[in-house]
Amino acid sequence: MKDKKKIKTGVGDRTFWERNRLTNGYLLQKRVGAVFISITRAILLFGLCFLILQPVLNKISVSFMTEQDLYNPIVISIPLHPTIENYQISAEIMNYSKGIVNSLVISLSIAIIQVCMTTLVGYGFARFKFPLKNMWFAFVMMLILVPPQTISSSLYLHFSTFDILGIIKMITGHTLNLRGSALPYFLMSLGCMGLKNGLYIYLVRQYFRNIPIDLEEAAYIDGCGTLKTFFSIMLPQAKPIITSCFLFAFVWQWTDGFFSRLFLGKMTLVSTSLSTIVDSLGVFIARMEGTGGTVAATVSVARSNQILSTGTLMIVGPIIMLYLFAQRQFVESLASTGIKM
Repeated sequence: MKDKKKIKTGVGDRTFWERNRLTNGYLLQKRVGAVFISITRAILLFGLCFLILQPVLNKISVSFMTEQDLYNPIVISIPLHPTIENYQISAEIMNYSKGIVNSLVISLSIAIIQVCMTTLVGYGFARFKFPLKNMWFAFVMMLILVPPQTISSSLYLHFSTFDILGIIKMITGHTLNLRGSALPYFLMSLGCMGLKNGLYIYLVRQYFRNIPIDLEEAAYIDGCGTLKTFFSIMLPQAKPIITSCFLFAFVWQWTDGFFSRLFLGKMTLVSTSLSTIVDSLGVFIARMEGTGGTVAATVSVARSNQILSTGTLMIVGPIIMLYLFAQRQFVESLASTGIKM
């Protein structure tokens, strides 16, 4: 047993303490330093995770509290009277069942269009040479740097008086007003001018530049054309970055309020409904109290923030579930997309 202990704790037939004595205490000092660094790293990581999760945990706690729990000084994190009434109120104010269906259809369709178009454009920037390539890529970078609010007036005028080279006005005598429908959004996504499309093009370009060109050259030698090589060889290699771009596109569209208000008009979406939930709460309470909702009831700040937190969780929940299913591909793409100029 003694020999086995020596083998486990030391190198050869010497124990840890014998080797520590031969090194004048350096081995123990090194071991203590490594343990101290590990404990410090764990504490810092725990603190960082807590800072990130603490607001979410607070919202979850508040969402299950009754109004009287909000003013109870002994209630901090655990509700004294747990309830799901806040979720019912938030769902009714936001018209959640209709809004989540509309948001799912719009976000999913927009995300698919954006991923398809930006993948083609990003692959073109990564592999082909064409006139003014650097200038066009500079325009792509401008899409990342310039906020969409700067071109909101131009977009409003363009789609409220939409025409194609004057052909529509020549045939019908007037231009088309496309606002209030999803068509402008689809047209912008098809032209890679949708929300954050410049970022997706950049990510796809960087990913394809990291794939060895030998794969394509071997496919060309075997008789594959450009499109067949792209769809058969390159596209399967790009699953991680395509997954990431899809997640980004879906999440940003799911929570977008700027383009949704600009183009989609009065369509019920969870993102636009959340922005008005506090203003609608007073009317909802007045209607529930039997006053007809003609005069909004006075709502305390704590109660308003409670309903707002509950509505936020109802919107964030589907996104978290989507990320949990696709996190492996998402992390892999971030690790594989390096900066290669």
